[in-house]
Amino acid sequence: MKITLIAGARPNFMKIAPIIHAIQKAQTENRNISFRLIHTGQHYDAKMSDTFFEELNIPKPDMNLGCGGGTQAEQTAAIMIAFEKELQANPTDLVLVVGDVTSTMACSIVAKKLNTKVAHVEAGIRSFDLTMPEEINRMVTDSLADYFFTTSEVANRNLRKNGISDDRIFFVGNVMIDTLLVNESRFQKPAIYDELRLKEKEFFVLTMHRPANVDEENKLKRLMFEIIENVRGADIVFPIHPRTAKIFANFGISADNLHIVEPLGYLDFNYLVKYAKAVITDSGGITEETTVMGVPCLTLRDNTERPETCDIGTNELIGTNPDNIKPALDKLFAGEWKKGTIPPLWDGKSADRIVDILVNL
Repeated sequence: MKITLIAGARPNFMKIAPIIHAIQKAQTENRNISFRLIHTGQHYDAKMSDTFFEELNIPKPDMNLGCGGGTQAEQTAAIMIAFEKELQANPTDLVLVVGDVTSTMACSIVAKKLNTKVAHVEAGIRSFDLTMPEEINRMVTDSLADYFFTTSEVANRNLRKNGISDDRIFFVGNVMIDTLLVNESRFQKPAIYDELRLKEKEFFVLTMHRPANVDEENKLKRLMFEIIENVRGADIVFPIHPRTAKIFANFGISADNLHIVEPLGYLDFNYLVKYAKAVITDSGGITEETTVMGVPCLTLRDNTERPETCDIGTNELIGTNPDNIKPALDKLFAGEWKKGTIPPLWDGKSADRIVDILVNL
């Protein structure tokens, strides 16, 4: 079984790492499986990609397609052109894609047009919001894939509604949590922790990058104002996404308790999350990590493709209306935030389940 693994953007690396490690383990057991790792180059900033290979002990890619930058259409086209050449030069039994970034969709299309089977890890999740590029990526990928590895029963139901038969759906759990659990003891205190004199459970971590929150200058200003005004003086550490940084530079907001920092590596960032009072974010993956670490999470979105983080975990959808921030923070400071539990099969063994299935296909 020859497998081509696709990684392109920061969330992919956390998902691909445990699968690589599970394949390597299977190889030591003389099981018939090998892999070729392709980095599409979708995230080309070193802090958004290169450091992840080192921190997560992922081998250097066999090929970097170098398809960073450009519009959605330009990047999709560039990845498809480059990956088609790669796949023709290096045929494989299966292309395995993870998550919902542009690379996921683009490489799935190319593989199927070359009559190559596709497996989608984190299949079936849906926000039902077509203004999100990721939702389109999910829908297209799941319409083409042959095998579906899922994180929840909700995802299973979504796939069944789309006519996918049960023999192609494999509920394996969450590979991103595999990475979290295996690395938790390795989390490292970033320099800013001591520089800012942060104290455990007395500061907030903030991330924002979605167009609905950051593209409109006045909206971003209002969100930032409400957050700053209602954290009761607590420090806010804001590792700023390159996309958000460009917009932020146009107007600039400053406050004594707001600390804007460069993107952090995986081990540094999750150290902050683990010891934060709460996380305020519009990311999907972070809501999964906070759920497993038991950290309150306020999500600045009107919908989520990961409802289990709200139904079972520590996450709550606050919405994109800035007026919703104060009541949510008041609830947190009153000690009324839910405790949450960990969803089924989010146990650190998802990648092993995936590889067990792959070698028996």
